[in-house]
Amino acid sequence: MSEIYSKEDELAILDMIGKWVDNEVAPIAKEYDQADKYPHDLVTQMKELGLFGATIGADYGGMGLPASIYAKIVIKVASAWMAPGGIFNSHLIQASAIERCGTEEQKQRILPRMATGELRGGIALTEPNAGSDLQAILTTAKRDGDDYILNGAKTWITNSMNGNSLAVLVKTDTEMQPRHKGTSLFFVETKDSEGNVLLGIEITKMKKMGYKAIDTCEVVFNNFRVSAENLIGGKEGSGFLQAIGGLELGRINVAARGAGIAQGALDLSVRYAQEREAFGKSISNHQAIQLKLGEMAAKVEASRLLIEQAAQKYDAEERCDMEAGMAKYFASETGVYCAQEGMRIFGGYSYSVEYDIERFYRDAMLMCIGEGTNEMQRIIIAKQLIERNKI
Repeated sequence: MSEIYSKEDELAILDMIGKWVDNEVAPIAKEYDQADKYPHDLVTQMKELGLFGATIGADYGGMGLPASIYAKIVIKVASAWMAPGGIFNSHLIQASAIERCGTEEQKQRILPRMATGELRGGIALTEPNAGSDLQAILTTAKRDGDDYILNGAKTWITNSMNGNSLAVLVKTDTEMQPRHKGTSLFFVETKDSEGNVLLGIEITKMKKMGYKAIDTCEVVFNNFRVSAENLIGGKEGSGFLQAIGGLELGRINVAARGAGIAQGALDLSVRYAQEREAFGKSISNHQAIQLKLGEMAAKVEASRLLIEQAAQKYDAEERCDMEAGMAKYFASETGVYCAQEGMRIFGGYSYSVEYDIERFYRDAMLMCIGEGTNEMQRIIIAKQLIERNKI
């Protein structure tokens, strides 16, 4: 636990978030998801709640929440509607990269504006040809006086249309070996003060099966100029390590969203199983349904414990790629499992958009893919397991 947050503080924060989720998030989730409509009012409320500065240090205007509290906030939000968590998660990954790796001038100039939500954004890593293999990116940044000129395309970038800033991974040296030493990370403001996209940037929204209402876009840079002052850390060649360093917090967040989906699906299923009758009694009295609910509940609790373990190591500034990988892998798979079992419990009604369980089902699979696929997580877990137990 962070020294500045007591257990009483944690309970008060979670109570505040819980009331907000119940009163503001849950009631609009179905409408906004089905209309694929961005929740601008929720964003305003997130600013007031301090969520955009949740994990940013107090020295830079943030709340400085430990990951253990942050993860519980995310679980609560995702238990009602997974998508809004992406608005502040991607933003905080960007902020984390700047806070960990930026110069003091960059931190003082950028982070206070991010903490208030004046600057909102995400991290632009993935490209059409480069997802898990980030060293294969093709976007370049070439020095030109006091600026760099960016060219290339990024895809699946959250917060790029309704936000106004991105941390962009580029190649500053296309010949460097090993390849990661040729990468750099830039802080890029994508819009002017009036909210207009800057010259040299094109942003196109992508259509998705789930995770609706939240903007996920292709971002194209065409001879876009960015000041050399925005090269994170002030020197070339560290972008890859700067980017993946922030993914530990991102994976804890995705794990928490997976656990939230699982919890939400479980809650819906427990309620529906008691309301629905078949063969003269509530289906909650049928052993087949009880087996499903029991398995779902056990997996949800196991997910919470794995997330807590990873968060505690992160807060202690210990290496936690294995623990974060375990949490992300297990909790996201649990989200899929519980959403699918919920669909089976709801039966034919699960296919109706009138029931929230279908949204949980559509949203769940993304958590197995985002922030590093679960196949990659298992490889990370295995490599660390061997490294820590060498004979």
